[in-house]
Amino acid sequence: MSETPAERPVGDLSREQAAAELDALAGEIAAHDSAYHQDDAPLVDDAEYDALRRRNDAIEAHFPDLIRPNSPSRRVGAPAAAGFAKVAHTIPMLSLGNAFDEADVREFHARIRRFLGLTEAEPVVLVGEPKIDGLSVSVRYEEGKFTLGATRGDGLEGENVTANLRTVASLPETLKGKAPDVLEARGEVYMQRNDFAALNRRQEAAGRKVFANPRNAAAGGLRQLDPSVTAGRPLKIFLYAPGELRTPIAETHWDFLDRLRDWGFPINPLARRLEGADACLEFYRDIEGRRAELPYDIDGIVYKVDRLDWQERLGFVSRAPRWAIAHKFPAERAETVVREITVQVGRTGTLTPVARLEPVTVGGVVVSRATLHNEDEIARKNVRAGDSVVVQRAGDVIPQVVSVVVGKRPDVSEPFKFPELCPQCGSRVAREEGEVARRCTGGLICPAQAVERLKHFVSRDAFDIEGLGAKHIKAFRKDGLIASPADIFRLHEKSGDIETRQGWGSKSVENLIAAIRQRATIGLDRFIYALGIRQVGQATARLLAKHYGSLADWRRSMAAAQDPESEAYRDLVDIDGIGPSVAGDILAFFAEAHNRDVLEDLVTLLTVGDFAVPAATLSPLAGKTVVFTGTLENMSRGEAKARAEALGAKVAGSVSKKTDYVVVGADAGSKARKAAELGVAVLDESGWAEIIGGGG
Repeated sequence: MSETPAERPVGDLSREQAAAELDALAGEIAAHDSAYHQDDAPLVDDAEYDALRRRNDAIEAHFPDLIRPNSPSRRVGAPAAAGFAKVAHTIPMLSLGNAFDEADVREFHARIRRFLGLTEAEPVVLVGEPKIDGLSVSVRYEEGKFTLGATRGDGLEGENVTANLRTVASLPETLKGKAPDVLEARGEVYMQRNDFAALNRRQEAAGRKVFANPRNAAAGGLRQLDPSVTAGRPLKIFLYAPGELRTPIAETHWDFLDRLRDWGFPINPLARRLEGADACLEFYRDIEGRRAELPYDIDGIVYKVDRLDWQERLGFVSRAPRWAIAHKFPAERAETVVREITVQVGRTGTLTPVARLEPVTVGGVVVSRATLHNEDEIARKNVRAGDSVVVQRAGDVIPQVVSVVVGKRPDVSEPFKFPELCPQCGSRVAREEGEVARRCTGGLICPAQAVERLKHFVSRDAFDIEGLGAKHIKAFRKDGLIASPADIFRLHEKSGDIETRQGWGSKSVENLIAAIRQRATIGLDRFIYALGIRQVGQATARLLAKHYGSLADWRRSMAAAQDPESEAYRDLVDIDGIGPSVAGDILAFFAEAHNRDVLEDLVTLLTVGDFAVPAATLSPLAGKTVVFTGTLENMSRGEAKARAEALGAKVAGSVSKKTDYVVVGADAGSKARKAAELGVAVLDESGWAEIIGGGG
């Protein structure tokens, strides 16, 4: 059997194949993020999710020019859910990069040394802590009193769960001793295994839903709109990281944990200071061996650089800090049978095969289905209905199919045949050259795509219309109440029709119309994301909004950019993180007359606000475009770029007339010459240090 693109070594991929696979990975990972962080109902297990991210990172490392702003490597979590007030994190709550084996841990240490310019003789001390499988939160204290608690959300904005966190007995209401005027700490809310088992017994006895695992029970409990429900859940918390601090309180992470403990916060007693990679690996093996004995679920070890000044220098890259990493435990496995293989149709027409499994318990969790990704994956593993398969999970609900137990295959067995017609609308199914996914060609006539596009339009990170959920979108479209996004903003004309529907009344219709009117004013970045353009996720939408500023300028520029020889096209592809692939999908959207009609219709009904630069990035470099070239002496290139981005600058890879500064080090070449030709300001390292010193 020939090798499939999805499993082909990254070095063997063509540029087109890599771009297509990154596109598919971005969509799949985004769906999993939303299910995990918003719904507390993960669609895949940790092992499968991590495998998707590893594949994404490997392709991006080999094809850095294909990295897009909506890449999974540049985002974390999912937006705050409706029903809770939203809290903007003054310091982002980011996720962690992962290590899966000894080599990854040693490379993490090596990267720290390279970034900081350390010699092999200089010790690198880290703090190792068990990675709790729970829900990340932030807690804020003012003058020693608990004032605000929030979930991580999408890392920039979370949900206000202050009242719910007050029910967590182990979280102090008032701190012991002298505390800073403002103290924010981050931690993990979790549920112990014995408490989880007792909760499920109570749920079952009352005829209510039982929970799949302690993490889901803890997350669902904390995110209840009624705090009295949360109070009935036996939740606990460990604190492990700082958030906003008005004044420094420690020089090392270890000392910071000591201060937290003195103020009365629960700190994981298994945390250890570790010098070097060997000590980290020894600690990992020790905790892994004791994992089953712990009263709570963990899925790995987190290593953090101990010195806080080094943490500040290392900074962040896209969705994760450079100074920390999660060393994950291997997945647990079990054997079950594939009942059938079905095919689902997504928002962009992608057909995704799903294995429906005989329910099986893997690591204490019952699982019954798994995504098979695409037809190449099915062919590579030769998965068939009726097969016995080995599945694995590392902490969530739905497993990954690892392999087929061929010796147990039924005598009557047929290879799975991928449908040539869409199971939803009967349109032809096509697979473009270089892509791993098959797509329905039905477009807006396909009910699955039309409904999914409308659901995306009103989703939390798009228009976020309270009371207009997926089931209502599906029903309204089926009965002809809405056909296009603009029809949502004309639903007030059909209030009488809606009132007569089952489950609706005058008050609920009134609330819905009010919610729709409230969302008739929206920011440009959310509006762009809501359109559902391929490859345009939240990060890309924000990048476009920031670059063009207003909806009118964006539309005008996209019309001009249809000519690939135009300055408007060059301006689009020169945006750092866009490139030809993403630009092609954006321009394809604008090339379709029906899409332009939808936009025109929406413009008559909505107010789309211009993009405003957040106050946090108002520095001398905010909005400036910077290019680095040559070798810097006092900091690595990565550290210089990270510092520039932290101050609100855009870092570009090439010099153009829109470049504001070119920072040159030793052996600067053609970029410095081009800057001189264009009259762009050229700074040496000392000049650059003066600017960032003034901006920091």
